[in-house]
Amino acid sequence: MPPSLLRPLLLALVLVALGACRSIVPPNLRPPENPTNTIDIARKTLEDASPCCGSFADLSFQDMLPWQPQRFELNKESPVASLNGDRSYFLAFRLPQGAHLPYTIAMKSELNGRWLSSSYLFAPTVVLLDDAFQPLHSEDIQLCEYIGWTSETTGAFGKFKVVDDKARYLVVYSSAKQQQGQTYWEQSPTTFSAEAPVKMNPAGSFKISHGPDGVLFVGMQNDTYRKAINNAVCSKAQQGNGVISTIRSVVATDLLGEDPEKKDTGKDKEKGS
Repeated sequence: MPPSLLRPLLLALVLVALGACRSIVPPNLRPPENPTNTIDIARKTLEDASPCCGSFADLSFQDMLPWQPQRFELNKESPVASLNGDRSYFLAFRLPQGAHLPYTIAMKSELNGRWLSSSYLFAPTVVLLDDAFQPLHSEDIQLCEYIGWTSETTGAFGKFKVVDDKARYLVVYSSAKQQQGQTYWEQSPTTFSAEAPVKMNPAGSFKISHGPDGVLFVGMQNDTYRKAINNAVCSKAQQGNGVISTIRSVVATDLLGEDPEKKDTGKDKEKGS
């Protein structure tokens, strides 16, 4: 083919390829192919399940609380309990009698779902029982987000401290209040458009809904979980006064031992007098 004809042909092929690339959207930016609300399906599944237990004494406590957090999957195959009027999947443990009080139990909930905008979390409620299976303490655990370098250090973390020497058993479930709640998430659950190229709205709700099932890690707190929990984000940071103002305040406090704002206020009073 003569060079004079080859060049226009190559140019036309390049333009066609560029046009095709504009319509290609990376998989992680595409809208879900199945728009079905999975959290509604999970709630309906739990609602239709037959509870195996109606009191704490009915639960099986064969499993010992792990000495470090271990993975548990709560789903439609798991037993369902009706506790205090709340229907939930659950975990039940014997507490270690040789542990030095107080000790901390750590938890991590993983996102349930492929898409951040439609994912949800299993938010735990813990109940401590005595040797007669009577409740000593009950608490909805606050979950805080931490994104680490590995999957082990990424998720929604929470903790609970055992201080009562009468505690013998631990029940982990999700109360009705927890199942209707949300957890703050720093990454925006971006909304999508079916148009090409994709239009994204970065101003998401920054909240992940709680649901009835999911993956939960539970066990005695280790160093990995302690660091993740200490650095986790529980809510949106408060609005500051700006970087320059913060640096000025820190430098003045550390080097001069005085608060610049108070110093300025004093000058103003002197001028006023």
